[in-house]
Amino acid sequence: MRGEPSCPKCGGRVRAPGLFADSWQCAVHGAVHPMQPVVPPSAEALTVVVNRTQVPVWMPWPLPVGWLFTGVACAGDERTGGRATAVACSGPSPLGGPGELLLIAEELGVGLGARYAGIEGPDPGPGLRVDQPPQVKVLAAGRPTPLWQVNDVPSDRAVFAGEAMGLWLWAVVWPERCGVLLYDELVLTDLRDAGSEVDLVPCGALSPRILS
Repeated sequence: MRGEPSCPKCGGRVRAPGLFADSWQCAVHGAVHPMQPVVPPSAEALTVVVNRTQVPVWMPWPLPVGWLFTGVACAGDERTGGRATAVACSGPSPLGGPGELLLIAEELGVGLGARYAGIEGPDPGPGLRVDQPPQVKVLAAGRPTPLWQVNDVPSDRAVFAGEAMGLWLWAVVWPERCGVLLYDELVLTDLRDAGSEVDLVPCGALSPRILS
């Protein structure tokens, strides 16, 4: 995943457009938006994704006390622009110990959120019970945004999903108990609107979660 584009749904190798196909191809999933190699977190890396993407780049802003930006990923190519983004943040869990948070914005069917959630994708599917009240709400780009807990995910994480700006918004947290971070109505900013403030984002070491 770090050296060349990969499939956003499974992480497998993809074949570039060519004579027989005008889109990137995964041997398992067919046509996909390629996942670009992940680079160490920095303001420059964040700016590249912000300038390339067609979807939001969500980040808690201001970051919770003690939390750092620890990675960014993008699915899409130069022709289509970014169709999915993932931002990793790491810091102290409200209940003690380290915590990890991934925020994913994506178009329908891309599959990046489901991959990080650890479920069959490409979208939340029957694990998302929107016929019930939402478990948490975040403030995304100034708008109250309900998120529902996704069922049947691996026990080491908590996963929430909903819709923001007409696109999927996923929040994946490790460990599972760190999900309480979202119960305080986290304020999310689309970094495409942050301008020069992107340079002020505090960076930590690359999160292994965004490489998985």
